[in-house]
Amino acid sequence: MADNEAGKSNTAKETLNILMEISTLLNTGLDADTLAICVRLCESGINPEALALVIQELRRAAASIQPAQ
Repeated sequence: MADNEAGKSNTAKETLNILMEISTLLNTGLDADTLAICVRLCESGINPEALALVIQELRRAAASIQPAQ
């Protein structure tokens, strides 16, 4: 049973590494931790398009706050 769990963990890590490479190629600006959170949210049923819109809006809001500081 432990070998099966280790295999699943390795597969999950490989998948996340591949997703990180794709994310980098697409210049998403997501770090590995944020990407992992996004993947978990999508696996939990969150609509990926809605999630992308929220991330974009948060970035816009952060950009508008930064120059004021």
